[in-house]
Amino acid sequence: MSLTIKDIRQPIAAELDVFEKKFRASMQTKVALLDKIMYYIVQRKGKQMRPMFVFFAAKLMGGITEATHRGAALVELLHTATLIHDDVVDDAYERRGFFSVNALWKNKIAVLVGDYLFSRGMLLSVENGDFELLRIVSRAVKEMSEGELLQIERSRRLNLDEEVYYEIIRQKTASLIASSCSIGCASVTDDKETQKLVWDIGEKIGIAFQIRDDLFDFGADTKIGKPTGIDIKEKKLTLPLIYAIHHASKKDRKYLINTIKKHHNNKKKVKEVIDYVWESGGIEYATEAMQKYRAEAMELLKKFPENEGRKGLEELLWFTTERKK
Repeated sequence: MSLTIKDIRQPIAAELDVFEKKFRASMQTKVALLDKIMYYIVQRKGKQMRPMFVFFAAKLMGGITEATHRGAALVELLHTATLIHDDVVDDAYERRGFFSVNALWKNKIAVLVGDYLFSRGMLLSVENGDFELLRIVSRAVKEMSEGELLQIERSRRLNLDEEVYYEIIRQKTASLIASSCSIGCASVTDDKETQKLVWDIGEKIGIAFQIRDDLFDFGADTKIGKPTGIDIKEKKLTLPLIYAIHHASKKDRKYLINTIKKHHNNKKKVKEVIDYVWESGGIEYATEAMQKYRAEAMELLKKFPENEGRKGLEELLWFTTERKK
Protein backbone atom coordinates (compact mmCIF):
# COMPACT_ATOMS: atom_id res chain seq x y z
CA MET A 1 0.00 0.00 0.00
CA SER A 2 1.84 3.13 -1.24
CA LEU A 3 -0.49 5.97 -0.30
CA THR A 4 0.49 9.57 0.28
CA ILE A 5 -0.96 11.80 2.98
CA LYS A 6 -2.81 13.67 0.23
CA ASP A 7 -4.50 10.43 -0.83
CA ILE A 8 -5.43 9.47 2.73
CA ARG A 9 -6.84 12.89 3.66
CA GLN A 10 -9.12 13.07 0.58
CA PRO A 11 -12.30 11.74 2.31
CA ILE A 12 -11.97 14.40 5.02
CA ALA A 13 -10.43 17.16 2.87
CA ALA A 14 -13.45 19.46 3.25
CA GLU A 15 -13.50 18.98 7.03
CA LEU A 16 -9.75 19.64 7.25
CA ASP A 17 -10.15 22.86 5.24
CA VAL A 18 -12.81 24.07 7.69
CA PHE A 19 -10.60 22.98 10.58
CA GLU A 20 -7.66 24.90 9.09
CA LYS A 21 -9.66 28.15 9.04
CA LYS A 22 -10.94 27.65 12.59
CA PHE A 23 -7.50 26.72 13.86
CA ARG A 24 -5.92 29.84 12.32
CA ALA A 25 -8.64 31.96 13.91
CA SER A 26 -7.99 30.34 17.31
CA MET A 27 -4.33 31.38 17.07
CA GLN A 28 -5.03 35.10 16.57
CA THR A 29 -4.19 37.51 19.38
CA LYS A 30 -4.07 41.26 19.97
CA VAL A 31 -0.48 41.10 21.26
CA ALA A 32 1.63 42.06 18.24
CA LEU A 33 4.69 39.94 19.06
CA LEU A 34 2.57 36.89 19.88
CA ASP A 35 0.48 37.33 16.72
CA LYS A 36 3.67 37.46 14.65
CA ILE A 37 4.92 34.22 16.22
CA MET A 38 1.52 32.54 15.78
CA TYR A 39 1.58 33.46 12.07
CA TYR A 40 5.09 32.03 11.77
CA ILE A 41 3.98 28.75 13.41
CA VAL A 42 0.84 28.36 11.27
CA GLN A 43 2.77 28.98 8.03
CA ARG A 44 5.15 26.12 8.89
CA LYS A 45 2.65 23.51 10.02
CA GLY A 46 3.40 19.82 9.38
CA LYS A 47 1.22 17.08 7.89
CA GLN A 48 -1.46 17.61 10.57
CA MET A 49 -1.73 13.88 11.06
CA ARG A 50 -3.15 14.18 14.57
CA PRO A 51 -6.24 16.15 13.46
CA MET A 52 -6.63 13.47 10.77
CA PHE A 53 -6.70 10.82 13.50
CA VAL A 54 -9.38 12.87 15.30
CA PHE A 55 -11.61 13.17 12.22
CA PHE A 56 -11.26 9.55 11.11
CA ALA A 57 -11.94 8.30 14.65
CA ALA A 58 -15.13 10.41 14.68
CA LYS A 59 -16.12 8.95 11.31
CA LEU A 60 -15.41 5.49 12.73
CA MET A 61 -18.32 6.18 15.08
CA GLY A 62 -20.56 7.60 12.37
CA GLY A 63 -19.86 11.28 11.81
CA ILE A 64 -18.08 14.56 12.48
CA THR A 65 -19.57 17.14 14.84
CA GLU A 66 -18.68 20.65 15.98
CA ALA A 67 -17.12 19.00 19.05
CA THR A 68 -14.88 17.00 16.66
CA HIS A 69 -13.57 20.24 15.17
CA ARG A 70 -12.88 21.63 18.66
CA GLY A 71 -11.19 18.36 19.62
CA ALA A 72 -8.94 18.53 16.56
CA ALA A 73 -8.00 22.12 17.41
CA LEU A 74 -7.33 21.11 21.03
CA VAL A 75 -4.98 18.32 19.92
CA GLU A 76 -3.16 20.55 17.44
CA LEU A 77 -2.73 23.34 20.00
CA LEU A 78 -1.35 20.82 22.48
CA HIS A 79 0.93 19.20 19.92
CA THR A 80 2.32 22.56 18.77
CA ALA A 81 2.93 23.63 22.38
CA THR A 82 4.82 20.42 23.17
CA LEU A 83 7.01 20.80 20.05
CA ILE A 84 7.97 24.35 21.08
CA HIS A 85 8.79 23.22 24.63
CA ASP A 86 10.71 20.20 23.29
CA ASP A 87 12.91 22.48 21.18
CA VAL A 88 13.74 24.49 24.30
CA VAL A 89 14.50 21.35 26.34
CA ASP A 90 16.64 19.88 23.53
CA ASP A 91 18.37 23.17 22.58
CA ALA A 92 17.12 22.53 19.03
CA TYR A 93 17.30 25.39 16.57
CA GLU A 94 15.48 23.78 13.64
CA ARG A 95 12.02 22.30 13.21
CA ARG A 96 10.99 20.72 9.87
CA GLY A 97 13.79 22.54 8.07
CA PHE A 98 12.91 25.98 9.50
CA PHE A 99 14.26 27.90 12.47
CA SER A 100 12.52 26.91 15.72
CA VAL A 101 10.69 29.51 17.81
CA ASN A 102 13.46 29.52 20.43
CA ALA A 103 16.10 30.05 17.72
CA LEU A 104 14.36 33.23 16.52
CA TRP A 105 12.89 34.59 19.76
CA LYS A 106 14.98 32.88 22.49
CA ASN A 107 13.95 30.40 25.18
CA LYS A 108 11.99 32.72 27.48
CA ILE A 109 9.58 33.76 24.73
CA ALA A 110 9.35 30.20 23.37
CA VAL A 111 8.31 28.84 26.79
CA LEU A 112 5.67 31.56 27.14
CA VAL A 113 4.36 30.85 23.63
CA GLY A 114 4.04 27.16 24.51
CA ASP A 115 2.18 28.09 27.70
CA TYR A 116 -0.12 30.38 25.70
CA LEU A 117 -1.00 27.54 23.29
CA PHE A 118 -1.74 25.19 26.20
CA SER A 119 -4.05 27.79 27.75
CA ARG A 120 -5.85 28.43 24.44
CA GLY A 121 -6.57 24.73 24.16
CA MET A 122 -7.87 24.50 27.72
CA LEU A 123 -10.07 27.58 27.32
CA LEU A 124 -11.48 26.26 24.06
CA SER A 125 -12.63 23.12 25.88
CA VAL A 126 -13.87 24.82 29.07
CA GLU A 127 -15.82 27.53 27.23
CA ASN A 128 -17.67 24.88 25.20
CA GLY A 129 -18.16 22.38 28.01
CA ASP A 130 -15.94 19.78 26.34
CA PHE A 131 -14.77 18.42 29.69
CA GLU A 132 -14.34 14.83 28.51
CA LEU A 133 -12.10 15.98 25.64
CA LEU A 134 -10.09 18.05 28.10
CA ARG A 135 -9.77 15.06 30.45
CA ILE A 136 -8.45 12.87 27.63
CA VAL A 137 -5.90 15.42 26.46
CA SER A 138 -4.81 16.21 30.05
CA ARG A 139 -3.99 12.53 30.50
CA ALA A 140 -1.79 12.71 27.38
CA VAL A 141 0.05 15.81 28.67
CA LYS A 142 0.70 14.09 32.01
CA GLU A 143 2.03 10.95 30.32
CA MET A 144 4.19 12.88 27.85
CA SER A 145 5.85 14.76 30.70
CA GLU A 146 6.40 11.56 32.70
CA GLY A 147 7.84 9.81 29.64
CA GLU A 148 10.27 12.62 28.93
CA LEU A 149 11.50 12.67 32.53
CA LEU A 150 11.79 8.88 32.65
CA GLN A 151 13.90 8.95 29.49
CA ILE A 152 16.20 11.63 30.93
CA GLU A 153 16.57 9.71 34.18
CA ARG A 154 17.33 6.32 32.62
CA SER A 155 19.31 7.46 29.56
CA ARG A 156 21.93 9.18 31.70
CA ARG A 157 23.05 5.77 32.96
CA LEU A 158 22.45 4.01 29.63
CA ASN A 159 20.72 1.17 31.46
CA LEU A 160 17.53 1.07 29.45
CA ASP A 161 15.83 -2.29 29.00
CA GLU A 162 12.94 -3.08 26.66
CA GLU A 163 10.27 -2.76 29.33
CA VAL A 164 11.35 0.78 30.22
CA TYR A 165 11.85 1.66 26.54
CA TYR A 166 8.26 0.71 25.74
CA GLU A 167 6.98 2.66 28.74
CA ILE A 168 8.87 5.75 27.55
CA ILE A 169 7.59 5.63 23.95
CA ARG A 170 4.07 4.73 25.11
CA GLN A 171 4.02 7.90 27.19
CA LYS A 172 6.11 10.25 25.02
CA THR A 173 4.81 9.45 21.54
CA ALA A 174 1.88 7.03 21.63
CA SER A 175 -0.20 8.91 24.21
CA LEU A 176 -0.77 11.88 21.89
CA ILE A 177 -1.88 9.70 18.96
CA ALA A 178 -4.03 7.67 21.40
CA SER A 179 -5.64 10.85 22.74
CA SER A 180 -6.28 12.10 19.18
CA CYS A 181 -8.19 8.91 18.37
CA SER A 182 -10.02 8.87 21.71
CA ILE A 183 -11.02 12.54 21.37
CA GLY A 184 -12.46 11.88 17.91
CA CYS A 185 -14.47 9.02 19.36
CA ALA A 186 -15.55 11.00 22.46
CA SER A 187 -16.78 13.88 20.26
CA VAL A 188 -19.43 11.50 18.89
CA THR A 189 -20.20 9.00 21.67
CA ASP A 190 -20.17 8.97 25.50
CA ASP A 191 -19.52 5.21 25.61
CA LYS A 192 -16.42 4.80 27.80
CA GLU A 193 -15.62 1.26 26.62
CA THR A 194 -15.53 2.37 23.00
CA GLN A 195 -13.39 5.39 23.88
CA LYS A 196 -10.97 3.06 25.69
CA LEU A 197 -10.84 0.68 22.69
CA VAL A 198 -10.10 3.56 20.32
CA TRP A 199 -7.42 4.85 22.74
CA ASP A 200 -5.78 1.40 22.64
CA ILE A 201 -5.80 1.44 18.83
CA GLY A 202 -4.12 4.86 18.79
CA GLU A 203 -1.57 3.74 21.39
CA LYS A 204 -0.52 0.75 19.28
CA ILE A 205 -0.28 2.95 16.19
CA GLY A 206 1.87 5.40 18.17
CA ILE A 207 4.25 2.69 19.38
CA ALA A 208 4.65 1.36 15.83
CA PHE A 209 5.20 4.96 14.64
CA GLN A 210 8.05 5.48 17.13
CA ILE A 211 9.77 2.19 16.31
CA ARG A 212 9.67 3.25 12.66
CA ASP A 213 11.42 6.47 13.70
CA ASP A 214 14.05 4.40 15.55
CA LEU A 215 14.80 2.49 12.36
CA PHE A 216 15.41 5.67 10.35
CA ASP A 217 18.40 6.49 12.55
CA PHE A 218 20.12 3.37 11.24
CA GLY A 219 19.33 4.02 7.58
CA ALA A 220 16.66 1.33 7.48
CA ASP A 221 14.47 1.90 4.42
CA THR A 222 14.84 5.68 4.13
CA LYS A 223 14.69 7.61 0.86
CA ILE A 224 18.45 7.98 0.77
CA GLY A 225 19.25 4.79 2.64
CA LYS A 226 21.88 6.48 4.79
CA PRO A 227 22.03 6.27 8.58
CA THR A 228 21.96 9.54 10.51
CA GLY A 229 23.08 8.33 13.94
CA ILE A 230 21.33 11.32 15.51
CA ASP A 231 19.86 9.26 18.36
CA ILE A 232 23.30 7.80 19.11
CA LYS A 233 24.87 11.28 19.08
CA GLU A 234 22.20 12.34 21.59
CA LYS A 235 22.88 9.17 23.64
CA LYS A 236 19.31 7.90 23.17
CA LEU A 237 18.83 4.15 23.41
CA THR A 238 16.37 3.00 20.75
CA LEU A 239 14.98 -0.50 20.21
CA PRO A 240 17.56 -1.72 17.63
CA LEU A 241 20.40 -0.51 19.87
CA ILE A 242 18.88 -1.97 23.05
CA TYR A 243 18.61 -5.34 21.31
CA ALA A 244 22.24 -5.17 20.12
CA ILE A 245 23.54 -4.23 23.59
CA HIS A 246 21.58 -6.93 25.39
CA HIS A 247 22.68 -9.63 22.94
CA ALA A 248 26.34 -8.59 22.81
CA SER A 249 29.22 -10.32 24.54
CA LYS A 250 30.47 -8.70 27.75
CA LYS A 251 33.41 -7.20 25.83
CA ASP A 252 31.25 -5.86 22.99
CA ARG A 253 28.65 -4.51 25.41
CA LYS A 254 31.32 -2.56 27.26
CA TYR A 255 32.65 -1.22 23.94
CA LEU A 256 29.18 -0.13 22.74
CA ILE A 257 28.27 1.66 25.99
CA ASN A 258 31.68 3.33 26.21
CA THR A 259 31.40 4.54 22.59
CA ILE A 260 27.93 5.99 23.16
CA LYS A 261 29.02 7.69 26.41
CA LYS A 262 32.37 9.10 25.30
CA HIS A 263 32.58 9.04 21.51
CA HIS A 264 29.02 9.87 20.41
CA ASN A 265 30.28 12.88 18.42
CA ASN A 266 32.88 10.83 16.53
CA LYS A 267 31.37 9.97 13.12
CA LYS A 268 33.62 6.96 12.62
CA LYS A 269 32.77 5.52 16.04
CA VAL A 270 29.05 6.15 15.55
CA LYS A 271 29.26 4.33 12.20
CA GLU A 272 30.87 1.37 13.97
CA VAL A 273 27.95 1.22 16.42
CA ILE A 274 25.44 1.40 13.54
CA ASP A 275 27.23 -1.41 11.69
CA TYR A 276 27.24 -3.52 14.86
CA VAL A 277 23.46 -3.03 15.28
CA TRP A 278 22.86 -4.19 11.70
CA GLU A 279 25.10 -7.23 12.14
CA SER A 280 23.49 -8.15 15.48
CA GLY A 281 20.02 -8.45 13.96
CA GLY A 282 18.75 -5.34 15.77
CA ILE A 283 17.12 -3.91 12.64
CA GLU A 284 15.19 -7.11 11.89
CA TYR A 285 14.14 -7.39 15.53
CA ALA A 286 12.79 -3.82 15.67
CA THR A 287 11.05 -4.22 12.31
CA GLU A 288 9.26 -7.33 13.56
CA ALA A 289 8.23 -5.49 16.74
CA MET A 290 6.80 -2.62 14.66
CA GLN A 291 4.87 -5.05 12.46
CA LYS A 292 3.51 -6.80 15.57
CA TYR A 293 2.03 -3.57 16.94
CA ARG A 294 0.67 -2.70 13.50
CA ALA A 295 -1.04 -6.10 13.27
CA GLU A 296 -2.52 -5.69 16.77
CA ALA A 297 -3.92 -2.25 15.89
CA MET A 298 -5.39 -3.67 12.67
CA GLU A 299 -7.08 -6.49 14.61
CA LEU A 300 -8.68 -4.02 17.01
CA LEU A 301 -9.93 -1.91 14.10
CA LYS A 302 -11.74 -4.98 12.76
CA LYS A 303 -14.05 -4.75 15.79
CA PHE A 304 -15.68 -1.79 14.00
CA PRO A 305 -17.81 -1.99 10.84
CA GLU A 306 -16.19 -1.16 7.52
CA ASN A 307 -16.71 2.54 6.86
CA GLU A 308 -14.79 5.66 5.81
CA GLY A 309 -13.41 6.18 9.31
CA ARG A 310 -12.01 2.68 9.68
CA LYS A 311 -10.51 2.80 6.18
CA GLY A 312 -8.86 6.14 6.96
CA LEU A 313 -7.36 4.86 10.22
CA GLU A 314 -6.10 1.71 8.50
CA GLU A 315 -4.44 3.81 5.81
CA LEU A 316 -2.88 6.14 8.40
CA LEU A 317 -1.58 3.08 10.23
CA TRP A 318 0.10 1.78 7.07
CA PHE A 319 1.46 5.22 6.22
CA THR A 320 3.08 5.69 9.66
CA THR A 321 4.82 2.31 9.43
CA GLU A 322 5.79 2.35 5.76
CA ARG A 323 6.77 6.00 5.36
CA LYS A 324 10.23 6.82 4.03
CA LYS A 325 10.98 9.52 6.64
